[in-house]
Amino acid sequence: MSTWIGETFTSDAGWNHLEELVDIGSRMAGSDGEREAAERTRRALADAGARNARLESFGVQGWTRGESSIRSEGSSSSLGLEHASIALPRSPSATATAELIDLGYGLPESFAETDIDGKVVMVRSDVPDHYERYVHRREKYYHAVDSGAVGFIYRNHVEGCLPPTGSVGTPADPIGEIPALGVSSELGARLARRFDGEEITIEVEADVGDATSQNVHAELGPETDDRVLVTSHVDAHDIAEGALDNGAGTAMVVELATALARREDDLETRVEFVAYGAEEVGLVGSEHYAEQATHDDIVAVVNNDGVVGDRTLSLTCHGFDGLESAAEMVSDWFDHPIETDPGLGPHSDHWPFVQWGVPGYHVKSTSDEVGRGWGHTYADTLEKLEKRTLREQAVLLTELVVHLASDAVTIDHRAPDAIAADLEEQRLAEGMRITGDWPYDSDGN
Repeated sequence: MSTWIGETFTSDAGWNHLEELVDIGSRMAGSDGEREAAERTRRALADAGARNARLESFGVQGWTRGESSIRSEGSSSSLGLEHASIALPRSPSATATAELIDLGYGLPESFAETDIDGKVVMVRSDVPDHYERYVHRREKYYHAVDSGAVGFIYRNHVEGCLPPTGSVGTPADPIGEIPALGVSSELGARLARRFDGEEITIEVEADVGDATSQNVHAELGPETDDRVLVTSHVDAHDIAEGALDNGAGTAMVVELATALARREDDLETRVEFVAYGAEEVGLVGSEHYAEQATHDDIVAVVNNDGVVGDRTLSLTCHGFDGLESAAEMVSDWFDHPIETDPGLGPHSDHWPFVQWGVPGYHVKSTSDEVGRGWGHTYADTLEKLEKRTLREQAVLLTELVVHLASDAVTIDHRAPDAIAADLEEQRLAEGMRITGDWPYDSDGN
């Protein structure tokens, strides 16, 4: 076993691929850059030794950023530096002039208690310390829509003149209903201080049209019907390099393919590598694949989204005891910490499978921060990541995948109604319903 560990800990395959991805430029869903990233990932998986490396295309709602602005009543000038506000992807191209209401954290109860009908509402990107759950951007947006707001401003809680991005829209209606902007923490503070209760104008310009995205597939191991999925997403928001979100995840998939090719004789179940397209605009690529896949054949999903940002792996296990036990076993074998979380996390490419009871990890790294930190901002850049972290985590995840691909390992699937019940208990269901992401009928099926 020590030979492959040494080879993995000196490998540059994943890191070199990460550098290629961040140097492409925009990898926005449906763009030429996303297509180039997918093709380079296909080649990298083939070079690693995986077979049948290929692209699978699918249609997606395209969205291209134009100009955006925030102005005070009677003034044609912007209220801050140009970089301080940006349109949220899939915002409609629209203008709204109305009173600004600063709703702070934008918690569900705040919307219920406040009259924002006909107003522009501003909310923060975090939640208060010790609040019972994270409230996603899209949930806050659709609380604003349902409450009658005519515009939405999403204020970053991370300082540094960094406006946050992140899509709006629902699976049924990909383009949102009201114009939406992200603003920096500093501009948000200025807006709250000077214009709360005053009339402002927000404007978004964007081009909307049909586009094409693609998933990347490749395989290692025996030709079994059962398979372990090792996944990431290759797209990124157009305002930054997308190094952590999610260049690092796709680099990890390439590094795992490289390591597992050295250990292919240890694989007793087929391992399928998938780098999805169009994750950032609603998990479109993984939804496309999950709708076609036979779920009973999937042993487990190992979805890499947020790895490498910190030295310690954090695996969300979604109530699958077998997944938690497998991670703890690998941690014990290597005498190396791996954090596990038994709760549910419905916001990455594992979810189109997990929601129907397929065992799946969300693999990321530990963080003491609420929200994404540098992610979804201009600051998501390569120099914030370390090669040694990618290599260390690749060693652990390689052993985890080999373990999951063993004939001796069975991870029980869960009933969809049990997943639905957990979502209710963890208070995630209310947010999923308002964003149109609740997939179950009244019986949880």
